[in-house]
Amino acid sequence: MEETVIKCKLRVQKHGEVFTPKKIIKKMLDIKGVKEACESLPTTFLEPSAGEGAFLVAILERKLKIVIKHYNDDLVRFENYSLLALTSLYGIELLEDNAQTCVLNMFQVYYDIYQEQVQLHNGKLKKKVLDSAKEIISSNIRQGNFLTRETIDGNPLVFSEWSPINMKKTTKNIKIQRTEYTLDEIYENVEKESGKAINRSINKTTQQQKQLDMFDLLEEDVVESENEIPKEMRYIPVNIIDVYKSEMEEADG
Repeated sequence: MEETVIKCKLRVQKHGEVFTPKKIIKKMLDIKGVKEACESLPTTFLEPSAGEGAFLVAILERKLKIVIKHYNDDLVRFENYSLLALTSLYGIELLEDNAQTCVLNMFQVYYDIYQEQVQLHNGKLKKKVLDSAKEIISSNIRQGNFLTRETIDGNPLVFSEWSPINMKKTTKNIKIQRTEYTLDEIYENVEKESGKAINRSINKTTQQQKQLDMFDLLEEDVVESENEIPKEMRYIPVNIIDVYKSEMEEADG
């Protein structure tokens, strides 16, 4: 079956939207240096024009193969290291429908491979593992403009760094520390207090607006909070399978 590289001429003219064929993606990811990076769990990738996630999905598949090869002696170990692989993949996409599809495509790949390993180990799918996968993917894939480093509403693009704590070769249950950065801070190599969350008062709009979770967009309208003064918050270190809880505390608490 022939691949579709454009959705319509208008989108090409207006946004320069053209999708990369899978065979080209494979050749690009097989380039020396890139191939090794795709097979390294901690190596991060940022796709500035993610589209529907073709590159990110292909990299995720390669990383999950490494997890299966090296971290699959039991299901718990696979769950932890497969989520760690997810934390390394980031994307920015201008168009809302593409961003949503990218999120769904990445989750589908994760779900299918996780389900295969569950069957292999005669285990059960864990809702908290799937919820944590959703949290990681939707936090790492953002709708916005890479060139302006802003969301469509003109707010800063925000990404999370997921740092393993005291991780060793024998680690089975990975503990993670989440820290938020704006894309501007990433460019400027800003060093931040571990666990610090972005103060949403930096937004240009008068109302506090959290970047929308792509999974929420597909389910129901998100109700914006009233005009509250946001407090300085930080994320609490948690096991990687529990990151869906997004547990936080006051920074000066």
